[in-house]
Amino acid sequence: MNATPNPSPRVPDKVGVDGLEAKWVPVWESEGVYRFDRVKQREDVYSIDTPPLTASGSLHIGHVFSYTHTDLVARYHRMRGREVFYPIGWDDNGLPTERRVQNHFGVRCEPSLPYDPGFRPPEKPGKNAIPVSRRNFVELCQELSETDEKVFEDVWRRIGLSVDWSTAYQTIDPATTQISQRAFLRNLARGEAYQSEAPTLWDVTFRTAVAQAELEDRERPGAYHDLVFHTADDAEVLISTTRPELLPACVALVAHPDDERYQPLFGKTVRTPVFGVEVPVRAHHLADPEKGTGIAMVCTFGDTTDVTWWRALRLETRPVLGRDGRFLPEPPRDVPAEAYAPLAGKTVHTGRQILVEMLRENSSLRGEPRPITHPVKFYEKGDRPLEIVTSRQWYIRNGGRDEPLRARMLERGAEVQWVPAHMQVRYRGWVEGLTSDWLISRQRFFGVPIPLWYPLDAHGEPDHDAVLVPDDSSLPVDPSTDVPPGYTADQRDVPGGFTAEVDVMDTWATSSLTPQIAGRWSLDDDLFRRVFPYDLRPQAHEIIRTWLFSTAVRAELEEGVLPWREAAISGWVLDPDRKKMSKSVGNVVTPADLLEKYGSDAVRYWAASARPGVDTAVDEGQMKVGRRLATKLLNVSRFVLGLGLPSADAVASEPLDRAVLAALSTVVTEATAAFEALDYARALQQSETFFWTFCDDYVELVKGRAYGDRGEAAAQSARAALTTTLSAVVRLFAPFLPYATEEVWSWWQEGSVHRAPWPGPLPAEGDPALLTLAGSVIAAVRRAKTDAKVSMRAGVDSLTVTAPPEVLTGFGDIEADIRTAGTVASVSTRPGEGDLAVEVTIGS
Repeated sequence: MNATPNPSPRVPDKVGVDGLEAKWVPVWESEGVYRFDRVKQREDVYSIDTPPLTASGSLHIGHVFSYTHTDLVARYHRMRGREVFYPIGWDDNGLPTERRVQNHFGVRCEPSLPYDPGFRPPEKPGKNAIPVSRRNFVELCQELSETDEKVFEDVWRRIGLSVDWSTAYQTIDPATTQISQRAFLRNLARGEAYQSEAPTLWDVTFRTAVAQAELEDRERPGAYHDLVFHTADDAEVLISTTRPELLPACVALVAHPDDERYQPLFGKTVRTPVFGVEVPVRAHHLADPEKGTGIAMVCTFGDTTDVTWWRALRLETRPVLGRDGRFLPEPPRDVPAEAYAPLAGKTVHTGRQILVEMLRENSSLRGEPRPITHPVKFYEKGDRPLEIVTSRQWYIRNGGRDEPLRARMLERGAEVQWVPAHMQVRYRGWVEGLTSDWLISRQRFFGVPIPLWYPLDAHGEPDHDAVLVPDDSSLPVDPSTDVPPGYTADQRDVPGGFTAEVDVMDTWATSSLTPQIAGRWSLDDDLFRRVFPYDLRPQAHEIIRTWLFSTAVRAELEEGVLPWREAAISGWVLDPDRKKMSKSVGNVVTPADLLEKYGSDAVRYWAASARPGVDTAVDEGQMKVGRRLATKLLNVSRFVLGLGLPSADAVASEPLDRAVLAALSTVVTEATAAFEALDYARALQQSETFFWTFCDDYVELVKGRAYGDRGEAAAQSARAALTTTLSAVVRLFAPFLPYATEEVWSWWQEGSVHRAPWPGPLPAEGDPALLTLAGSVIAAVRRAKTDAKVSMRAGVDSLTVTAPPEVLTGFGDIEADIRTAGTVASVSTRPGEGDLAVEVTIGS
């Protein structure tokens, strides 16, 4: 006789994953489920230094992949009872935004033009970009950034990121600008920021300086040219170079001090071909006797080795290339104007052709150029090789020229808990290989202004050593429109007055302050002390050298501490052919179609299945598995809750019920340990494996008993185990499948599952081996029915279990559930040695 079920929870007649995002996203926002409670003390807070996303262009699946990983950790710690500080930011200043604005609106920035308050770009950009003032250009950058960010925000909300949207910031909003400028001025006051007129890596397309961290080597075709120099007694000295066009910039020849071929020349001079300039021959240990002819031409400047030799040997400077990548109109000192004239104003490519022909005519080119392929330095976002020009730039000390600071930064790297651990090697390798301080100034327009001015002398020349700084209370400032203390607006750019610093900060100089920006350092000290230092820095491995290191540098200089405890480094997302995604290759996968096709939970499941730091291919098969998992969770929850809730005093008393709870307790312990180690993939695997055992074996085994087939007490035991297990499973899956789990939780619980406590270990009074045994036996029954091609509801005449005596003892505890689930008429057991054996007889 069936027991009368308790009143059922609010279970819908039909369930499914489609439409859950539209249902729950507005609820989470309106109820502030993910809102940070700032009254919690630091020990009760888990803070995340979230990467601000570059909101220019479109999201790709790699963004969803890595940001989902962070969200898993945030959701876990929120359920562990900690208040999670999980801000979101948009990295909207800098070159990517400028390029997008130029292409989108068909404009280009011309700082000399006046501001036009009524300017609107054409609806359809023409072939020729329209010049606009800097202020107009910046306004267009802000306008397009806000449009892009709204689109991105919609995708992030749909994927279920549990960020606190009230903490959103932009890397060029007023608060961020104020924090960035204040931090820079404090660096300046302590001597950590400085300006220097020095050789600078320069992108001729974007007309901006480039930092060491933004370089990449690309293999490019080139050619060795053998050039003939002459000594005072007219002896020949042959050098090999890939940059003959820089001959007028030659300031020395350099060979290794132990190279006997050139030792007689050290301290003497030679004449350059074509131009006849006397240059010294010097010795330096970096010269490679095996490369070319063993003696090198030093030019100002062809590459970074030239810069090293120029500094070490205190050589002259003869620059020939301008910031536009063309030869300067006037020759450098000592170079004859007549000989130089054919090069003036030419590009590097054309200049090389002209000079090679001049060398031929001069009989100073020995043989023909020898083609090679060699690495050439590029700006990571650029399309043309970098040049080195002399320019005034701003730097922040990072240990590149300061051994004590370098040592401290290496120590900080060792303090970080890296996940995976081997990523620390990339950090150490970068710090140990630094050769210069951090160049933070950029000759761009849409960025945080460097907040300085310079006094002008009686001739209108700026004194760059006498910087004028703003009052702290006046920040943020724009030097191009604001006036320094002690001056008036009519003194701008006139002799005896002042002029503004025109450069802006590199985007990394702002992003390096994300812990301070999100925590509102210097603006809201109460908030900052509740979140800093942060618990977690999640990011990609390719920006360890830029974002992670620069953030550590700024925290070391300002606070003298590491800015976070752990660094979780994500891998790359590969295309289905396991090739790295690249816009230039055209194999980027965007998330919109995948989210529409499979649902957010399914896409999150694919992302969560990847271990930290491991490159992972886009796999729609995995997404199908994730969708099936979310659907199954809805369906099994509907069944379990449809049975009715157990009475308030019900306990799991039957052996199989205690067994499933014991197995669940082990899973909870393992999943918790995995999450604590940031191994969310293992937590998912452990939870999922148990879930399918629960659905396929346990639920089927106790279904009849839960309906009351063996009396009320046995039914209450089953329902108690079913609902206890379901509650824990839903919470175990909550970080991974936020929509399906929230839907289930709403059927029978108050509040959000994402604010519910993470499940803890259950009293392990049962024997989990019984669940495994029951699953093996019922699986054998199912196979027999399948082989006999009969319904799973068909009766079994007899079931014989052969196993060691201790196993048969356990089988006796679950025999009744096996009989009911398998519709078994007769059960017998036989003691035996070895593995379990099950014989099933099905009547005809």
